Amino acid sequence: MTVLLPAVVSVGLIILIGFIAGRTLSLDKQTLSQLSLYILVPALIADSLYRTTLSTESTTGLVAGLIITAVLLYLLSWGLGKLLKLPAVVQKSFMVAAIFPNAGNLGLPLNSFAFGTPGLERAIVYMITAALLMFAICPALLKGGSISSGVRLTLKLPLLWAMLAGLTWRLLRLKLPLGLDKGIHQLGMAAIPIDLIVLGIQLSRTRLVIGRYEVLATSLRLLVAPLIAHTVGQALGLEGLNLQVLVLQSAMPVAISTVVLVTEFGGDAPVVARTVVLSTLVSFLSLPLVLWATT
Repeated sequence: MTVLLPAVVSVGLIILIGFIAGRTLSLDKQTLSQLSLYILVPALIADSLYRTTLSTESTTGLVAGLIITAVLLYLLSWGLGKLLKLPAVVQKSFMVAAIFPNAGNLGLPLNSFAFGTPGLERAIVYMITAALLMFAICPALLKGGSISSGVRLTLKLPLLWAMLAGLTWRLLRLKLPLGLDKGIHQLGMAAIPIDLIVLGIQLSRTRLVIGRYEVLATSLRLLVAPLIAHTVGQALGLEGLNLQVLVLQSAMPVAISTVVLVTEFGGDAPVVARTVVLSTLVSFLSLPLVLWATT
């Protein structure tokens, strides 16, 4: 625990700086979010895939583990929503909050601090898969539209194209001229602190109200999800760092992007925002325990 605690403290410090900045400075959170979504994170993805030493077996195992875990969480949250007779709008929001973790803003830096570059490589594979699932499925889940509409939304985002670019550079062993790869690498390294600052700003501007919905969604996200992921990972034969990253990423709080998606496509945005805040705050107690249990 004493070895892993600095990973959580380092992440918490940057989030705290973002929280203070959100309370004292007139920062435009949306601009910072767009900077990260459209420039910094795609650069991080492309650069990491270009440099990765991750095997096909590890990649396949992580992707399969995430998808199976997401399906099981969907079924569980759907069943609980029916059992508790939640209104349709609230049930959709509940399902989205339970399924999708903050694998980017919080997951990438925590895995990087805890497990170094090998952990970051695996965490990026998880994040890309989660992002593709989120933007492909959430619009249809919330709005009631087709999966194809979600796929079209995904194709408009640079995440997929950054992934393809990074893989192409690696497979073809291309060498970018004039040190452009160094420039992309530097952009990518800026993604982690900017994402944490954005998370801190979000926390500073969201009013915390704790109710039955928020507690239940937070419990599913922080406690049940990593247990399911651990069981799924073992069933798939994952071990070592692959299993650790799968479980740790699955233990992340509710993804901030869910608030944007619920606002855009339907659902109870204030309730989801409160769940993001509560799950993020509680995660600073739960994540060290998950780190300890998986190492």
